[in-house]
Amino acid sequence: MIDRTLKALSLTLSYPSAELQAAMPEIGALLAADPRIAPGTRAELGRLARDLAQGDLFDLQERFVMLFDRSRSLSLNLFEHVHGESRERGGAMVSLIETYRAAGFEPATTELPDHLPVLLEFLSNRPAAEAQETLADAAHILDALAARLERRESGYAAVFTAASGLAGSVADAEAVAGMLAQPEDDPTDLAALDAVWAEAEVTFGPDPNAGCPQVRDMLAQMGAPAPSKKPATAPLNGRA
Repeated sequence: MIDRTLKALSLTLSYPSAELQAAMPEIGALLAADPRIAPGTRAELGRLARDLAQGDLFDLQERFVMLFDRSRSLSLNLFEHVHGESRERGGAMVSLIETYRAAGFEPATTELPDHLPVLLEFLSNRPAAEAQETLADAAHILDALAARLERRESGYAAVFTAASGLAGSVADAEAVAGMLAQPEDDPTDLAALDAVWAEAEVTFGPDPNAGCPQVRDMLAQMGAPAPSKKPATAPLNGRA
């Protein structure tokens, strides 16, 4: 059985597009109807859905890039927060890809396999117990990212809170505190950004010019038009 809530959360974290904007009312209604999500979080998700549906597209895209693409401390690539640039990250990435393929899931995206929307899409097609176990493994990352987004008064915080809540367990408070104690980067620091992009590129998946058919397929399954542009399980707790 497909977990449409996990699909909806994955889509909400996708790069904003006109097509995704058109789908947001349906996505927001689906999230608002799931009793597994705490009422307060559902209300926040509703506000985010309305914002994504009605906001100026250019502003939404700029905000998304500033949050998730230009801030490593808010990276949607989960292993960034576990392994950083260490060698262990490459091994964890390969292990995660093998997990996907063993389950018959081939990510149709240029994003790395630990990209949270990709992971949520994978988990939406897995048994509930497996999805919960994986989300519980990543709960401390999700909670820390939610807290960082709340500091920036970003509505996206609710997506991470909802995903963590679906784990059905409480995140390790010490691990969350450890992440929050780390300094956050400044997305307006262009010199630091240039240094990040100067690092060797690691690519996984298909042709980088192929767009994002995974998000297109997810929207199609929800009966909505698909975006034409950009938009486990390996351990996510740092333990082998």
